[in-house]
Amino acid sequence: MIVIAHLSDVHLDGERRAADRTRAVMEYLDGLPHDLEAVLVSGDIADHGEDAEYEEAAKLLRSRHPLIVCPGNHDERGAFRRVLLGEEKEGEETGPALPVDQVLRGDGFVLAVCDSSVPGAHHGFLEESTLARLDRVLTDTPRDTPVLVAFHHPPAALHTPYVDEIRQFGEDRLAALVERHPHLTAFLCGHAHTAAATTFAGRPLLVAPGVVSTLRLPWEGRSGASEHMHLDEPPAVAFHVLGDDGRLTTHYRVVVDRR
Repeated sequence: MIVIAHLSDVHLDGERRAADRTRAVMEYLDGLPHDLEAVLVSGDIADHGEDAEYEEAAKLLRSRHPLIVCPGNHDERGAFRRVLLGEEKEGEETGPALPVDQVLRGDGFVLAVCDSSVPGAHHGFLEESTLARLDRVLTDTPRDTPVLVAFHHPPAALHTPYVDEIRQFGEDRLAALVERHPHLTAFLCGHAHTAAATTFAGRPLLVAPGVVSTLRLPWEGRSGASEHMHLDEPPAVAFHVLGDDGRLTTHYRVVVDRR
């Protein structure tokens, strides 16, 4: 059994609220009696893309489990690379403007993390270099090894207008890639600040809940730019479980800071 914890949208901004909620989730994961195969943080690490926010993230986003972090629309690639990932040199493959694409290869699975952020914008889009790299990862991975693909922006509408307006676009290119790789098992994302599950290109599309806040759904009765989010709901995390039979199950768990 493979268990991957998935959190998203911590939006660290130098204030205590976001830091305390992030700390509570990370302490909860570190306190589990089971060793997780990975912890995925799917974007919007910083709220303003500032160095100080990534310095705070580097202190908070630590785990005894293997951990991988990708950018979101609130992140800034240069600072993300330099401060959070510790990439001091900006070479051809790690320049500040290039997508922050990463791969975690575990025992019996691969987690391919793609940068769907668009510098200076809030919507998402996978650059051609990212799709080409993902294609290589899938090609190089044996067909009997499941590959989970993660990014920040969902490539499908979630019936949440506020989020759907800035979802991932150009998704037909990603769907075409799926057809060539049957061992692509699922897509994991954040951005929506709500636990959700749907499908994309015939695969599960699993959305992590937000740590800093929870999206108010359209039928929950409020509207207006300042009414999109529940700020009093506790943070939450997803657990994606790959069984020995290859079946994927996702559980969502609320995290309460009991200190």
